[in-house]
Amino acid sequence: MKLLTVIVLLPLAGFLLNGLLGRRLGRTFVSIVGCGLPILAFLATLKAVLLLQAAGPDAALLEVAYRWASFGDQGFDVAFYFDRLTAVMTLIITGVGSLIHVYSTGYMKDDPGYARYFAYLNLFLFFMLTLVLGRSLLVCFVGWEGVGLASYLLIGFWFEDPAKAAAGKKAFITNRVGDAGFLLGLFLLYWALGTVNMDEINAAFAAPVAPAVSASLVGVLLFIGATGKSAQIPLHVWLPDAMAGPTPVSALIHAATMVTAGVYLVARLHGIYEHAPEASQVVAVIGVLTAFFAATIALVQTDIKKVLAYSTVSQLGLMFLALGVGAYGVAVFHVYTHAFFKACLFLGAGSVIHALGGEQDIRKMGGLWRRIPLTFGTFAVATAAIAGIPPLAGFFSKDEILWFALASQHGGSAALWVLGSAASLLTSFYMFRLLWLTFLTPSRMSHDTEHHVHESPFSMTGVLIVLAALSAIGGFFELPHFLEPLLPIPAVAGSLEHYEHTFVFVAVAVALLGLAAATFMYRRGLARGEALAARFPRLHRILGGKYYIDELYEAVLYRPLHWVSDRVFLGLGDRLLIDGSLHGLAALTRRASGRLSRVQTGQLQWYVAMAVIGVVGCLVWVWRHG
Repeated sequence: MKLLTVIVLLPLAGFLLNGLLGRRLGRTFVSIVGCGLPILAFLATLKAVLLLQAAGPDAALLEVAYRWASFGDQGFDVAFYFDRLTAVMTLIITGVGSLIHVYSTGYMKDDPGYARYFAYLNLFLFFMLTLVLGRSLLVCFVGWEGVGLASYLLIGFWFEDPAKAAAGKKAFITNRVGDAGFLLGLFLLYWALGTVNMDEINAAFAAPVAPAVSASLVGVLLFIGATGKSAQIPLHVWLPDAMAGPTPVSALIHAATMVTAGVYLVARLHGIYEHAPEASQVVAVIGVLTAFFAATIALVQTDIKKVLAYSTVSQLGLMFLALGVGAYGVAVFHVYTHAFFKACLFLGAGSVIHALGGEQDIRKMGGLWRRIPLTFGTFAVATAAIAGIPPLAGFFSKDEILWFALASQHGGSAALWVLGSAASLLTSFYMFRLLWLTFLTPSRMSHDTEHHVHESPFSMTGVLIVLAALSAIGGFFELPHFLEPLLPIPAVAGSLEHYEHTFVFVAVAVALLGLAAATFMYRRGLARGEALAARFPRLHRILGGKYYIDELYEAVLYRPLHWVSDRVFLGLGDRLLIDGSLHGLAALTRRASGRLSRVQTGQLQWYVAMAVIGVVGCLVWVWRHG
């Protein structure tokens, strides 16, 4: 079988095996299949990378699995395309995804839905690989919708809890809004170009004669789809609620896979955005506003997973900032480093929750660095990485984003740099706040909780060690230069080209300032933070209420639509037309049967009289018409 097809189908086989046989064959079978097949997919990806490297920097591997549909001389193929960008994304999905699967064997070992959980994880990987390996927008869209389905199943995994089931539905429905934009962009491209193959779309926009379609319109429509999947404002509201699923699910969705799909889509179709400055400006502005907006909310969150969730939204905003200023390879570089340190942070949070018997409120933690040292050490490395402390991975990718936000000739500006730097400062502050309150301050745990604190099993801590190591050294791989044959690095404004090293020092100073501020505020506990909140109660209430965006949507969208559906569709359509017509027919039948039932009196003479009347009537009719 073809190599790329094997990479895609291995997780699907895991889904089928665990879904059909897992409960009967037991946890050992589930673990071997659930972890083994993604690991095999990772090894197959490494082989594909070696083949790609041997073919040259501009080469790509192409496989046609089968013809999906054909009409006349045209058709749609299920084809898989593997170039340098796909290689990076596939390695992240299969590599980090496999580590999360291994971690899950320890985290979920006592859950009664163990087989179902691994079946869903494998299904998620199958659809994510379909998304990034698909050559055409149509195949990509199948994976796009598939990860939406799988995320719904995983977020609402504990569906017996109505709140968790509601979180899954919220994620699913919010993403459908963005998907409408994706579909409109897809249809417009096919109408204008006659193809949905992404490499051919890029080539068409790079041709001397521009296609007869607005690149900015297509770019904005596709970005609407990316806004939903990658949780940018105003469609960001689903991602923090997605914390309802098991913690490894949060790592899989929020670190390396689903939420980066929008970043991948824009980078993959960079040919459109290079000819769409208006759309690129929209991408950059929405990205930097999202980065700053989400970072301010994270400042006051008290749930350890919610802090990381808003951190993810903010980091995704920085990725879109890079895309909007033409630094596509730099955006993918941050996808790559973010996969390591954010997966480490989420899984580290899972280890903390596991150690504390389910506690997630950081106000009830503290003093854990001695009790769970491996978790603390790996969490500290990942925290420093996301804050941008050199020489860890996040420093390299975030520094390049901020540099191009200022200096790129493709839309860089001082305003974008200032907001991006402010978001980075807040990131450093709230992440070190999280580190202090969780691990370093005096214990605020209850006696019962503190008595049962224990380090997680090696299946969990071993994965944390690997991810922490990658968070430390991952930035030394110059990914933008690796991707440069495919994703060009934007030119820098001439007046700034000699100041790059100066702005590196500024970026480091911003990260250290956030560290210093968090240390000053929280090294002794909650007192200073609570005093500051009491001094600015209105601001704290707004941030704690997440700017009341959910309440706004409920007032403006949910309640009116609920009224329309209840009063119009249910009231007029269902109750009046459907129920009314059916009930009316039933009532008419009852009345008619009641009248006719009077004929059945049970008296013989009445039946004889009626028979005689009938015979006479027949004779009269025959006589008149004879």
